[in-house]
Amino acid sequence: MTTLFNDQGHAEKKIKDYLEVLTNTGSLDLKYEILACNGQVQPNTDDSVGERSQRVLSDSPVSATLPRIKVDLSGPDTALLLARNGELLHSIEHVAAKILRLEPEDHDQISFDAENFKANRDRELQERAEAAVQLVRTTARPYSFPPMTSRERRMLHLALAKSGLPTASSGEVPRRFVVLYPEGLQPAQPTQAATEDRTRAIRNSFRRR
Repeated sequence: MTTLFNDQGHAEKKIKDYLEVLTNTGSLDLKYEILACNGQVQPNTDDSVGERSQRVLSDSPVSATLPRIKVDLSGPDTALLLARNGELLHSIEHVAAKILRLEPEDHDQISFDAENFKANRDRELQERAEAAVQLVRTTARPYSFPPMTSRERRMLHLALAKSGLPTASSGEVPRRFVVLYPEGLQPAQPTQAATEDRTRAIRNSFRRR
C-alpha cells in the first residue's frame, strides 16, 4: 500500500492542512508544532493563537522507533485532548495516520503529543514493566496489563524484552492487552491461518474507514 511518506514534504503539508482544519474549521483553540525527522520545526503562524517558542521534544525512554513526523499540540483546549486518558489526542493521531495512508503496523511513523502526555505515559509504562517483572519472578504466575493502544503495547513488549521473560498480546481490540509470563511458560501461539485472517481483516477495516 502506497503511503504519502514517499514524499516527506508532501506528508508534512498534508498534516499541516489537517491541523488547520482542526484549529480553524473545527474551532479547536490549539497551537501546533510539526517536527520532522530532520529536526526542522514548522509552527503555525496564525496571529490569533500567538507565538510559540520552537523546541525539540525529548525521545521516549522506551520508544522503539523515532517517528518521521512529530506534532506537539498546546493551548486552551489541551484539556479536551487529554481527557479520558488522551482519547481525543489518540483519535486525532489515528485520523492523521489514515490521511497519510499508513498501515496499522506503521502507525508509529507519526506521533501527536500534548503537554508531554505521551512522554509521561512512556515513563509510566517503563515503571509498570519493571514492577511486573519483579512480581512475575516472585510469584511465578503470569501478569496481565490493562488494555492499551497498539503503540503502547509495542513499547511495553520492548521494555519487557530486556527481562528475558516471554510476553504476548491477548484479547480483541479495543480491549487488547499484554501478558507477561514466568520463565519456562510459553504463551499459546495462534495458528498461521488465524493470524493471517486477522491481519487481513484489520487491514481491510483500516482501508474501508
